[in-house]
Amino acid sequence: MRLDRRGFLQLAAGAAALPVAPTLARAEAYPTRPIRLVLPFPPGGLFDILGRPWADKASRTLGTVIVENLSGAGGSLAAASVAHSPPDGYRIFLGSSAIHLTDMILRTHPLINPMKDLMPVSMLATAAFAIAINPGVPAQTLGELVAYIKANPGKLSYGSPGAGTMNHLSGELLKSLTGIKDLPHVAYRGAGPAITDAIAGQIPMIVPAMTNQVLAFHRAGKLRLLAITNPTRLPIAPEIATAVEAGVKGLVAQQLLGLFAPAGTPELAVGQLAATNRAALADKTYVQSLIEAAVIPVADEWTAERFNSFMADEVARWGPLVKSIGVKLD
Repeated sequence: MRLDRRGFLQLAAGAAALPVAPTLARAEAYPTRPIRLVLPFPPGGLFDILGRPWADKASRTLGTVIVENLSGAGGSLAAASVAHSPPDGYRIFLGSSAIHLTDMILRTHPLINPMKDLMPVSMLATAAFAIAINPGVPAQTLGELVAYIKANPGKLSYGSPGAGTMNHLSGELLKSLTGIKDLPHVAYRGAGPAITDAIAGQIPMIVPAMTNQVLAFHRAGKLRLLAITNPTRLPIAPEIATAVEAGVKGLVAQQLLGLFAPAGTPELAVGQLAATNRAALADKTYVQSLIEAAVIPVADEWTAERFNSFMADEVARWGPLVKSIGVKLD
């Protein structure tokens, strides 16, 4: 799927004009039954760390919020599952710009068109990635790791939560920017299994999303974090350099996480979900919990138009890399 920026924004605008489903539009209240929050990866990763506390907090105003982990296809399986659900506000998705990007530039036959089939409800946080190794790898800095990989071709591989994830693309960007030729990628079904294998030494290197759990493993000596892909150092981990500071200019990667609903979900439901998220982000205690989870809470309201523009920029930025390395998921 190849779109120029103008075409992309026209498609997004068309999606925003989809008719409102009548089921909830005629309802007098929302919600009247449990809401299901679908997470795109197994327990133990970034989405689980953020999604379960959000569901707990949202349940105080929305009633019962059930968390469902539905992994597969780099997050696209969960996205498609929600996109194909009835647009009534009772099945929503904790998704990200990275998962949208997967279907937009990595699949010849995408499971969905995320800009048409899903509508952004409210954004939650931005998250970066980390370059992490098993402590048995003889490298203390990102520069030393690059040198070691080049001196030992074929000896190392790196893992990610799945092919086509932003973690995977960040690893490929590292290779592209540093001239690494022989560093195979190993795709896992989620961050949890990849982290477990890295700690056990089954795989020497991983590119996980930066979370408090990953940071705790680093501080306990079970993993060694060499750099993060954030533009700036994280307040919770000021001792960890950014990849740019570590000498790899251009290695910057973030994803925007937020709530999505099937296209056509009524304004009543979308408004209530967005209001619940805004209230959560106005709670200083909750915001501090996000900071301590090693993510960055969004500082202002992300409109659908702003999200659409952000995604157009992401397609323009990552598309050339995907083409140059020949990564395709089908």
